[in-house]
Formats: sequence, C-alpha cells, structure tokens
Amino acid sequence: MPNETAGVLLPQNPSNQRAIQFLCEEYRKYNRIDPAYYDVYNVKRGLRNNDGTGVLAGLTQVCNVHGYVLDEGEKAPVDGVLTYRGIKVNDLIEGCVQDDRFGFEEAIWLLLFGRLPNREQLETFRGILASQCELPTSFFEDIILKNPSRNLMNMLARSVLALYAYDPNPDSNEFENLIRQSISLIARMPVIMVAAYQVKRRAFERESLYVHDPRPDFSIAENILHSLRSDMQFTREEAKLLDICLILHAEHGGGNNSAFTARSVSSTGSDTYSAIAAAIGALKGPRHGGANFKVMEMLDFLKEEVANPDDDAQVKDFLARLIRGETGDRSGLVYGMGHAVYTRSDPRAVILKKYALRMAAGTPIEREFQLLDAVERLTPEVFASIKGSKKDICANVDMYSGLVYKMLKIPYDMYTALFAAARTTGWCAHRVEEVVYGDRLIRPAYKSLAKDQAYLPMEERD
Repeated sequence: MPNETAGVLLPQNPSNQRAIQFLCEEYRKYNRIDPAYYDVYNVKRGLRNNDGTGVLAGLTQVCNVHGYVLDEGEKAPVDGVLTYRGIKVNDLIEGCVQDDRFGFEEAIWLLLFGRLPNREQLETFRGILASQCELPTSFFEDIILKNPSRNLMNMLARSVLALYAYDPNPDSNEFENLIRQSISLIARMPVIMVAAYQVKRRAFERESLYVHDPRPDFSIAENILHSLRSDMQFTREEAKLLDICLILHAEHGGGNNSAFTARSVSSTGSDTYSAIAAAIGALKGPRHGGANFKVMEMLDFLKEEVANPDDDAQVKDFLARLIRGETGDRSGLVYGMGHAVYTRSDPRAVILKKYALRMAAGTPIEREFQLLDAVERLTPEVFASIKGSKKDICANVDMYSGLVYKMLKIPYDMYTALFAAARTTGWCAHRVEEVVYGDRLIRPAYKSLAKDQAYLPMEERD
C-alpha cells in the first residue's frame, strides 16, 4: 500500500502533535523577549517612531500618502490625500469618469513613467499591454491546472516565480529589461488570477471550469469580468466600478509593507520575479491586503449577532466585544478601521464609499452598506472608551472594497488576489526606482539579547 502521507511534513496525528508540542515547549523555555526591552533599547518596532510615524528609510517620486501634519512636534489629523506622481488620485478618477473612459491603463503609465500619457501614447500602451496578456506555451496546463491551490495568493506567488523559467533574460537588472519584465507582469497578473480561481473551483469545489481568453479590445477591468463569468456578460457600469477599484489599489507609497518588501528584495540585486513574489506574500497577510476579506467576515458576524442594525447601542455592544476579543475572529481587531498614516480620512475609502452607496441603493446590499457605515461611525468612540486611547481612527480602503467586490459578483477568495493584480503596478514602479536610484542594500539593525554561553560536549548537557 502506498503511504498516503508521503511527502507531507508532519501530518496531523496524535503522535506528531505530541512531537510538535514538545518542540514548542523547548522553544518557549529559551527564547522569550521581554517587551520592556523594546523601550530600553529604543527599538523602532515595525520601523515606526514612538508617535506612530514611519522611520524614514528612502526617497521616492512614485507616490505620496499624506494623512497628518506635525504641529510643534505632535501629529495633527488632516483629511487624507493620495497622489500618484504628484497627481491626486481623486482628480485622476474624476477625469476618467467625466470622459466616460477606463483609467487603470492610464494609471499604470503614470506610475511607471511619471507623466500622464497623451491620447496616442495611451492607445499605443493599451496595445502593448494587450499583446503581453498571453501566458507562455503550456504555462496554464503545467503551472496552474496541474497544481491547484486553495489560496489564490499562494498561486499568484508560485506562478510569478515560475515565470522566471520562461524568461530568456530573467536576472538582468538593466533598465530596459526591468521595464520589459514590469509590463509583462502587470499584463499577465489578472490573467493568472482568474485562471487560478477557475482551477480552484474545479479542483476543490467540483464546479465547471471556464477558460476565456482576454479580448484585445477590452480594458483590463472588462477582461477580468469577461474571463471570470461563465457567460462573459457584464455591464459597463460594473466594469467602470472595477476600473476605479484597480486605480485605487494600484499604489500606496514606498512605506507600505509589500512595496517595502519589493524594494528590500530588489536592493539585494535579486530578480524581478523574486521581488514581486515576495511582495505578494507580504500583501497576503490580514494586517495588509488580506483585510478586505476579513471585513466581509466581520460583517457576517455583525449580521448574525445584532438583531436591530438601526440600534446604535447594539452595534456598539458588538464592537466592544469585538475589540475585547470576545467575538468575531477573536483577534481584537476591527477590520477596515485604522491606518498607519491616515488619521481623519482615507481618500480611497471616501471614493469607494461614494460609489458603493450609489450602486447599492435600492438593492438588498444597501442594508450591508448601512451596517459598515455604522461600524465606521461608531468604532472611534467605542475604541477610545475601551482602550483609553486618543488615537485618531478612520475607515481605510478595506472597509468598502469587499462590499464593492460583492456587488460585482467577485468571490471572497479573489478579493486579495484582485488587490495584488492591481498593486503589481506600484511594486514594479518601486522596484525600478530602487534598482536604478537606491544603490544600497537595505539592512536594518537588530539588538542581540543573547547571553554568552559555553559550548558543552554532548555528555555534559542536561
């Protein structure tokens, strides 16, 4: 009989569970770090200063995230502003809406090259992106179809690393090669994302597999809906809303965790595929890009436990229990609330909230929108009363992005992968900037707390 657990690392059974418990106990005996030492040695935990501001680690022209001002050395809240290459993202989106055109491709050009494209440049660029959508020969069959994953972020990272083997010049960090690889990855990521989802449905949910090739006359947003839906049908309003989501998720400054990860890996001289795969791994976490899914999970708990959503007292009680870790996922986090930079407002959340309300009005989802609005409105008060904190808390982009995706009939497990498909633009822009201008290995310091100990021969050890 073949061993069904062959190749599986410590499969879960009573014997192995005891072994793992033993190893964990050994670790805990000798590896505790007293939290007080972080203050003793003035450690910038999370690369943050004591006032919550980020440690200045580099320079960038790609993007700026502005959420507070320093008034006599103290942070003062202001309305958040997000700029791509100096242009407010609000103005970029509003310009595209007024002209009734798709804008994600325009945002890609702006973030990579620094200026808005003219009409001829944009049309040429759309054609270049369309020509790069196709995956290498047998890539779908060998990399995606034969190796399905329950987690699409895992599949994206694995697929990006696999693309290295199909690149005739994968390791060169010459400028022209960086641009070539960036355009290719930006164009292919949505295709890989949808293909990975379709294969996951077939492999783990026993649903039909649909594979629709991208259309060169479609925008990226249109092609995502075209390839995702079995009947390939969607409305222009749906595609335009998804396009806005892609623009808002395309970039968020060099200090966000995944962009910093891409820059850190790039500073070593490593290849583009390794840098972008590492950024995907960073975005996967629920404290970063994975929060959009967690907001919708939190909403499900809210609907289940609050009998009257119009009663603020009931919503406050739920939030209090959530913050104390007594309900929800027991993490103590209110997903969709709070940001490392924004204090009074997150401009991405403001924009998405406006369009979410417009699309949800008169539908069953309008009730869910009202619940999230109540969470946004009441969380600061409840958080302050429980934590005794005067910290300014506002809704972040994840508060409403999940609801928008739900209205677009995008499944839960695609939420963070869709974020990654858009953010590939920002990662590539930061990687190019780091390689061309950074010119220094990123290496922060860690204070060692290990005490000297003598080496003991085996027979003298306890």
